[in-house]
Amino acid sequence: MPLFKIGERIEHIKETSFKLEREIQKITEQNLATVLKLEFVRSEFTLNNFRIDTLAFDTEVNSFVIVEYKRDKTFSVIDQGYAYLSLMLNNKADFILEYNEQKNKSLKRNDIDWSQSKVIFVSPSFTTYQREAINFKDLPIELWEVKKYDNDTISFEQIQKASAKESIKTITRNNETVEQVTEELKVFTEQEHLLKAEFETRELYEILKERLINLHDNVTLNPRKHFVGFKVDGNTFCDVVLQGKSLKIYLNLKSGQLEDLKNLARDVSNVGHWGNGAYEVKMNDTEEIDYILSLIKQALKKNKD
Repeated sequence: MPLFKIGERIEHIKETSFKLEREIQKITEQNLATVLKLEFVRSEFTLNNFRIDTLAFDTEVNSFVIVEYKRDKTFSVIDQGYAYLSLMLNNKADFILEYNEQKNKSLKRNDIDWSQSKVIFVSPSFTTYQREAINFKDLPIELWEVKKYDNDTISFEQIQKASAKESIKTITRNNETVEQVTEELKVFTEQEHLLKAEFETRELYEILKERLINLHDNVTLNPRKHFVGFKVDGNTFCDVVLQGKSLKIYLNLKSGQLEDLKNLARDVSNVGHWGNGAYEVKMNDTEEIDYILSLIKQALKKNKD
């Protein structure tokens, strides 16, 4: 998509190329928390003849993430992605040890949700074949395109799946590595959360979901193990837990940041809970939906700025 600078006449901003793969890696690693919302662990982590470009950690779900950078278009995202995931799952102790040494912490094996492990490929462009290759609903692989422009601007954009309905398990029969990894990993979908709730609650969720998506052009869904997250520009602003007869909404705000005149939200900052943020709102019907949305808008504004 071409970019233009606004002036008396719009001026085309030209895309420039990266000279080396290392340039992409350096920019991404220095801004990992901003771009991919991940904690940086180590660059160039070598294990069993594999060299991982960037080892990262997703603090939201307590899982490791491998980030790889590519300038060429000849690699297979499935084969390479699952090779890295297999390496991780077969060498869990090494990954934990590396994290603890680099971060001076004491994570244990049971602290990690290995089922949420994933691989992210970052490249200036991907082929049509590579884009089609990720079109599975439960694939633990993401593609991100990075573009550089001649006005010192850079963009990162995730390649979205095109209404993926098929499971990666349908192609695992003749690939031992993919089959082995698939048995341990789990990519959660919105549908799985809907199946746990009663019909009325599913209807309530769909009404809320439509209102949330319409709050901003860049709202996206991020299903996790225990909740469905809603993000704006890559930042989570609220999470929704579907229960049997109600919804629990968690607002990604710190304690003291929410203005709640009706005292509808509960401060759960000192209580164990699913979802991000310090505030929980319970929703049983649509009676208070406009007011609840006013609370959610505060979280959206805070995470969009």
